[in-house]
Amino acid sequence: MTISMDPQRAAVDAAPRYLSWTPVVFGALVATALSSILLAFGATIGLGVMSTAPTWRDASAALALLSGLYLILQAAISFGVGGYIAGRTRSVAAASDSVEIEHRDGVHGLGTWALAVVLGALLAALLGSATLTRSSGNLPSARTSSAEPLLSYEIDRMFRPARRAANVDLSQERAEAGRILLTSSSHSGMSSEDRTYLVQLVSAETGLAGADAERRVDTAIANSQTAIARSRRSSVILAFSVAAALLLGAVVAWAAASAGGRHRDGAPVPNWMEARRLAAGERRGLI
Repeated sequence: MTISMDPQRAAVDAAPRYLSWTPVVFGALVATALSSILLAFGATIGLGVMSTAPTWRDASAALALLSGLYLILQAAISFGVGGYIAGRTRSVAAASDSVEIEHRDGVHGLGTWALAVVLGALLAALLGSATLTRSSGNLPSARTSSAEPLLSYEIDRMFRPARRAANVDLSQERAEAGRILLTSSSHSGMSSEDRTYLVQLVSAETGLAGADAERRVDTAIANSQTAIARSRRSSVILAFSVAAALLLGAVVAWAAASAGGRHRDGAPVPNWMEARRLAAGERRGLI
């Protein structure tokens, strides 16, 4: 018995799927690895918008802007390489429409971008969780505060005594003082009750007189307000840079995947550029 098959049905069955996950995953892994390397290099040479050191708040606006531009540049490079690999390694049918091929290549680049973003977010979450766990350790919540390490230097100066006995644990007092100092950046500012309590706490732990303890607390409040304001500014710059980098990365990944597909098929230029060049030539001929 002879079984006949429609040639068009066979071509449809032999055609690759609309989205091939192997090149997408491979491109996303490459993009994530390259982005990690570039970010580590930028942090090594000091291109960081935020840091745990107290001196980062003295960085100039030019350094913050340069750090944001570097973040955007590394995203464009990483997503571009990942998108190109996804488009270059994707398999296509022997006879397919060129416009549809270019569109599918771009979709693979966009899938690479999306998967790389998810992998980067998971990696950042794991690193952040490990850092918080290491910094807090097994201390109870009463001995920890979100003011560390943002206001660690201000808290150090506020509790700096002339003499201190060995092995004195001030973690609970520091955490409480840090939580109070965070209220200095609110719209109403620190309440007089919190300020009075903070003066009493500093006087009891350092042995300073009332007037000296008040001056030290007032200095810590002013410095904390400046530090929190600069931290907010850096957070805005970082958030804008990340958003711009991700949006630009999506465009670059799509274009790079299309370019990778053209190199795979041996086409020198994309279809839209070829049509544009022909249209320009026709207009010049008419003129």
